[in-house]
Amino acid sequence: MDAIRKKATRLREQVAKQQQAVLKQFYGSSENIVTDDFELHQHQKLEKLFTSTRTAKHYQRDLVRGVEGYIVTGSKQVEIGTKLSEDSRKYGVDNTCTSGNILAKAALDYARARSQIEKERGNLLKAFGAQVAEPLRAMVMGAPLEDARHLTQRYDKIRQEAEAQAIEVSRRQQKVREAPGNVDNSLKVEAAESRLMELKSNMSILGKEAVAAMSAVEAQQQRLTLQRLFTMIESEKNFHLRVLQILEQLEGEMISVSSSPASLIEPDIAPPPTYEEANGIFSSNPVNGLTDSMGYFLAEVIQSYQAETNVELNLSVGDYVVVRKVSGNGWAEGECKGKAGWFPYGYIERRDRVLASKIAEVF
Repeated sequence: MDAIRKKATRLREQVAKQQQAVLKQFYGSSENIVTDDFELHQHQKLEKLFTSTRTAKHYQRDLVRGVEGYIVTGSKQVEIGTKLSEDSRKYGVDNTCTSGNILAKAALDYARARSQIEKERGNLLKAFGAQVAEPLRAMVMGAPLEDARHLTQRYDKIRQEAEAQAIEVSRRQQKVREAPGNVDNSLKVEAAESRLMELKSNMSILGKEAVAAMSAVEAQQQRLTLQRLFTMIESEKNFHLRVLQILEQLEGEMISVSSSPASLIEPDIAPPPTYEEANGIFSSNPVNGLTDSMGYFLAEVIQSYQAETNVELNLSVGDYVVVRKVSGNGWAEGECKGKAGWFPYGYIERRDRVLASKIAEVF
């Protein structure tokens, strides 16, 4: 309904202006009667103020919409980032990897850092909402702007009435010139001139009030909008600086953990036995439930192993090995694919039944 009323008002104003234009064609322009230089300057200033405040209002409204969209998108990012942080934390806590805890430690560090980042993002979104969107929205919808625009519209209406009245005065004066001595025409001219003076006086007073109100609103619009832009820039700058600090700290922690000598050691495996240990008297202390033993059996490789010395044997997952000797310190000696050497016993599993084709691959 408001949109329909505004449209109807604009149409009425257009019709009134067209009527005045037609009357001016017959009775001449009334600008020299209605306005002087001051009045003309005031009228032009009001037009500029009206355009300026309307443009600023649209810009403030666009800023509010943009900030609200940014908050919605940012909230989704916070949700996703928080889930990622929780998943990383869960892995770090539940990790049971046998090759050390470097990844678990890194996952926990990342979870903590990600949680801090999302907290900072949440604070940024709150600042955008409370310090940017709400003040701008309040001004767009506030009374000062609407009151000032209403004063300007009233001024325009009175100005149109004064112009129409000036044309009426010109018409009456023309009749007096055409019929001199007609008392009725003279009285009507005096009444029309009196009404014109009243309208001009009201127009001048209302114009001053409208200019003052519109100027105050424009100044407030400019000041408030500029302040909110500075607030957005400062808030986002602080957010990125804080995130940079968190990421730099996280990077340092992860580099420190990954470069630690202890972190580079996989499962604690004793070196392969020496010649004397392998061929002498073996210790009877069990390792992983095993004691030193001799005896051939077939085993399948369940974890790859890369030989580090020339007495060790390379293993690949799925290979079959003829195990000839098992040492009490966790090493076994055997043959795979025509090569012999030592390897960690924990990397294989004994197999009682093996296909003939697999046995052929061993040799």
